[in-house]
Amino acid sequence: MLRRVVRQSKFRHVFGQAVRNDQCYDDIRVSRVTWDSSFCAVNPKFVAIIIEASGGGAFLVLPLTKTGRIDKVYPTVCGHTGPVLDIDWCPHNDLVIASGSEDCTVMVWQIPENGLETPLSEPVVVLEGHSKRVGIVSWHPTARNVLLSAGCDNQIIIWNVGTGQAMINLEDMHPDVIFSVSWSRNGSLLCTACKDKKVRVIDPRKKKVVTEKDKAHEGARPMRAIFLADGNIFTTGFSRMSERQLALWKSDNMDEPICVQEMDTSNGVLLPFYDPDTSVVYLCGKGDSSIRYFEITDEAPYVHYLSTFSTKEPQRGMGYMPKRGLDVNKCEIARFYKLHERKCEPIIMTVPRKSDLFQDDLYPDTAGPDPALEAEEWFSGKNGGPILISLKDGYVSTKNRDLKVVKTNVLETKPTTKAEHPPTAPCHTAGIYGEKFVLFINQKEWILAILCSGCECTGCSRHYLV
Repeated sequence: MLRRVVRQSKFRHVFGQAVRNDQCYDDIRVSRVTWDSSFCAVNPKFVAIIIEASGGGAFLVLPLTKTGRIDKVYPTVCGHTGPVLDIDWCPHNDLVIASGSEDCTVMVWQIPENGLETPLSEPVVVLEGHSKRVGIVSWHPTARNVLLSAGCDNQIIIWNVGTGQAMINLEDMHPDVIFSVSWSRNGSLLCTACKDKKVRVIDPRKKKVVTEKDKAHEGARPMRAIFLADGNIFTTGFSRMSERQLALWKSDNMDEPICVQEMDTSNGVLLPFYDPDTSVVYLCGKGDSSIRYFEITDEAPYVHYLSTFSTKEPQRGMGYMPKRGLDVNKCEIARFYKLHERKCEPIIMTVPRKSDLFQDDLYPDTAGPDPALEAEEWFSGKNGGPILISLKDGYVSTKNRDLKVVKTNVLETKPTTKAEHPPTAPCHTAGIYGEKFVLFINQKEWILAILCSGCECTGCSRHYLV
């Protein structure tokens, strides 16, 4: 009986290709801040890149079609007073992005439909609660307006962005800096990697550590941990001899890993990007000039090496396009946005196929932009998996609704005053109705009056009509 030497996989021949120079984003001053985040976030409309900025922190938001040389005076998102450390697009609204900064704040921004025409310095909401710099921001995968932030004060805060409130504060679980935080597929659990060399699985609503593993990787350099679609956990880190490692764990029992693989002796932190539809993990090392990819299966050795995409230039950061932003007609299964020192270069991963028909096996239904839950439902204890969409006819973006923040305010309970309730008596002078006057009180819109333009009485409190 012949032994099968080569494992069968439809992703064995995946190959990467960098786009032409005229399709890159040139002359961008990529941030030099010493923080191990990806510095880039992508969605089907925009690519956002953290850049060098004097007098505060800023990031660029470019429409995907805005390729070529980017003018030095191109408008930026520039509301932070310290360098921006992490950015993340909202999975349920392609115009909303969150940013964490050294100024200890998290800001949520609404980008105009056609991109920025002037600098954006006013966020929709500022979330204040951390006492040290905020290095991680991550949106909930299935609940609308739920945002997680982790800071160097060793605490995790989960916000309801719709009200601007901190709803959950996990402050006593991590004794040291948090390297990474990952949501589970339905957002019911968190997986964290900490400087104390522990990987923890946390139920945030119960404020309880479900399970943890000490010395998941024994090296002192930063680890990363992500949830997989089946509930297992994938980690990257360093051995005691400073070799880079990857490992696979069962989330309900982390005593022993399912598998551990040594990789090389480079010192760049490995950033994992995971595709739950195909079970392929892409590893991008900061300072590396390559992207390695692996397929995760139920068969030993469980994490199967597929191939490596290599270039000459090292990468400063990396953005990863959601599945709904890919070109299914070209059998594109992943697209990366590689940051160089002065440019951003898209890299396309494709599976070669002879047929031009839609490839069902490459594109199972994927997570769409519609949330399964509202924020209040999730905080009350409900769970919901992602709402899936088909990519057979390509993803067509729908109109995104504006992000509205209604803050609770103690002033709303104060006694009513005359200013809030103008006189309802009609004006004694007949005339033509004039403009509508709008006053904002405590974040609520009150229509005060329609002024009678024919009224000649100056200062008369009765010239209001309602």
